[in-house]
Formats: sequence, structure tokens, C-alpha cells
Amino acid sequence: MKDSIHKYFQIGTIQWMSHPPVSYDVVDSVKAIACDDFFDAIEIGQFKDSAKREKVKKMLEQAHMKVCYGAQPRLLGTGLNPNDTDEEGRKKAEATLLEAVDEAEYLGAKAIAFLAGKWQEETKELAYQQLLKTTKTVCDYAASKGMSVNLEVFDFNMDKAALIGPAPLAARFAADMRTICSNFGLLVDLSHFPTTYETTRFVIRTLRPYITHFHIGNAVVEQGCEAYGDQHPRFGFPRSANDTPELLDFFQVLKEEGFFNAQNPYTLSFEVKPWKGEDGDIVLAGTKRVINRAWAMLED
Repeated sequence: MKDSIHKYFQIGTIQWMSHPPVSYDVVDSVKAIACDDFFDAIEIGQFKDSAKREKVKKMLEQAHMKVCYGAQPRLLGTGLNPNDTDEEGRKKAEATLLEAVDEAEYLGAKAIAFLAGKWQEETKELAYQQLLKTTKTVCDYAASKGMSVNLEVFDFNMDKAALIGPAPLAARFAADMRTICSNFGLLVDLSHFPTTYETTRFVIRTLRPYITHFHIGNAVVEQGCEAYGDQHPRFGFPRSANDTPELLDFFQVLKEEGFFNAQNPYTLSFEVKPWKGEDGDIVLAGTKRVINRAWAMLED
């Protein structure tokens, strides 16, 4: 592709994945990403330290980057479930998502992203209705602040086992939400396509009207192999599903389906983390190389 990828996408990274908090200070991490002009966007999450939140806010104000907010760790790290069939449990999940909207607004983000919770076959429809209830409340609150809400599509039976879920169910849910909330959209992640047993073309075409945000990454879906499940290892990780050819196919499908928008580019972030003793900065650099190669191979 002769044009720069930055013409059509705001390239970002998920901060807490690139630099896991067990090994990296969040302030140092945000500064490193903000100083790298490869990145047009950054995705950040909850700050439990108000002093660090304030420092990051000031850095992001200077960086001229798009700020995105991921509320997924607020749910995954606590076991809160926005489609909990127990109403008290659902309300607790809803409360943390409303708090996420406030924190995202403070940090300069115009949207939050979250995921559905776990589900059981016998209560699947009830869980679906519970998720609609939570999402509508969060969307209404976000709309009052001029913000949007994105639901990330995850695996339904491999690792996270989230209700949303396979692409057809995600399409149903998004259609239902769009009838009541215009500020709702779906976030799709290349690393999740192998975990839902679906192809890039199937997912993108099925969810085409509702997609508002993209992630790219990798997954290991062979049982018994290291990093099995939704672990987001680097591209080229042993026995993994995605590398340069799969990313090239992803770009080709996005091009065919009209997602190359120079006037209003979509955010496309990588969700790749160092595995065990790996170095986050080296993994970041390797991810850029895969992106650059796949983009260079894309036909005009």
C-alpha cells in the first residue's frame, strides 16, 4: 500500500497489555508511548492512584493523541458481570461501568469499551436481557457527556467465555442496542477470531454496520500449548494462529468492506503483551514490524 497506514487508521496500543503493571510503572509506560510518534492513540484503564491519574492526564493533554478507555479490567479483575442474572450482581457491574465513564471523561477519552460477562446455557436469554439493561444505562449516561460505548466481542467457550460471543449473536445484540442507543458500537479484535472459530471475512461482514473500533493481536488455540486461550501473545509466538499473512488478510477485508476512511479514521490498536520473561518494548517493536510488512504487502 503506497499510502501510510496512518492516513486510514489511528494506530494505538493497549497500555496495560504492552506494559503489564506487574513489571512497568503506568506513568513511565504512558510517557514512552506518548513519545513514540508511531502511535496516534492510546488505550488506558482504571487508575487506583489519583496522583498517577493526574500525571497521566497532563501528559495526554500534551501528546496530541486520541485517548481511549478500556473498562474490561474493571470486570475481569473483579468477577463483576454486566449480564449477571442476579440483579444485585448486575447493578454492581453497572456501577463500575458508570464510574468508568466518569474516569474516561476526566482523562480525555470520548468512549469506553467493556465486555459481556460469563453465561450459562439455561439462563442465556435472561443474561442477554440483563446485558441490554446494563448497556442501555451506561449508553444513556455516556450520551449525556457526549461519549460513546463499545462492547468488545470475546470468545464464548474457550477462555473468557463471554456471552458476546460469536459474531451472529453480537450482531443481534448490536441491532437491538442501536434501536435504543445511537452511541453504541462493537469493538472487534483479530486475536479473538480464532477463539470464536470464525474467519476475518465472516466476522467483519456479519458485524459490518456496528463496528466502531478495532484491535489486532494473536492467540494460541491448540489445547495443551503454551499461552493457550485469550492471552494475546506476540505475533509469531510458537503454535499461534496469527502472523503477517493473517494481518494482511485482515487489512484486505477491511479495505474491501469500506473501513479505510481518511476523513474520519477508525482506531486500530494492538493488544499484544510480553509472555513471561519477554521484554514489552521489544514485543512492541516486533508488532510494528508485522504491521509495516502486512501493510506494505497490501495491494492498492
